Amino acid sequence: MIKHVVMWKLKEQAEGNNRIENALLMKQQLEAMPALIDELDTAEVGIHLFDDRDDATCDVVLITTCKDEAALKAYAQHPEHLKVVEFIKKVVNERRVVDYRAD
Repeated sequence: MIKHVVMWKLKEQAEGNNRIENALLMKQQLEAMPALIDELDTAEVGIHLFDDRDDATCDVVLITTCKDEAALKAYAQHPEHLKVVEFIKKVVNERRVVDYRAD
């Protein structure tokens, strides 16, 4: 199994929404993906709980699981995923990613 972890820092304002509103929209869109993308087994999304934001704090985290590297690559290029990515690129300042084998 491959775990794909992404963490984002969001802009304070973007797409007519504040940071929290965009975080909630991201969560809704990301959590809907497993039902739309066969190669994506799970998608867990967390939003940072506290107001103690500093340079090290991210606002949203995504943890997904895929069967293998081929499934991860298929998910990454899937049209439904690309729609979500299009929105996310408009509302984030920074992105960090880790992919690892979790067998």
